[in-house]
Amino acid sequence: MAAYSYEFKKKVVDAYLRGEGGYTFLAEKYGVKNRRQVLNWVHYYEELGDDGLKRSRKNEAYSFEFKLGVVESYLTSEVSYQELALSIGINNNALIARWVNDYRAAGPDALRDKKRGRRAKMNSSGKAVNIQRQDDSAPVDTSTEHVKQT
Repeated sequence: MAAYSYEFKKKVVDAYLRGEGGYTFLAEKYGVKNRRQVLNWVHYYEELGDDGLKRSRKNEAYSFEFKLGVVESYLTSEVSYQELALSIGINNNALIARWVNDYRAAGPDALRDKKRGRRAKMNSSGKAVNIQRQDDSAPVDTSTEHVKQT
């Protein structure tokens, strides 16, 4: 469950916009753990409106090309994770940080979708089958030599 509800975030943001205090004061007044959280809520609200404060319930799947483009734009520009997230309409800047860290650790292949679930061991008639997965992508080199190069 989310630590703060939409209604609570909206109340804190409204208090800030009415001029009741700064980020630190409002964080202490409403019991928010960190003033940075209040600052993020205000920025997301100003850029995305009410949707910036709501917890996204959709499990969005981003393509490899989209992730790679976001990572490259972060690495080539001097924008923060939050500014980049707001510019592309994502209200989770930690997601971009994870993509960048994965890219730095293992290269672009780390941004490809991973296969999920177990391999099928039996067919419908109950006989064991030997299924080998066909992998679309090249193997990811996670050796220490590759990591040291980046």
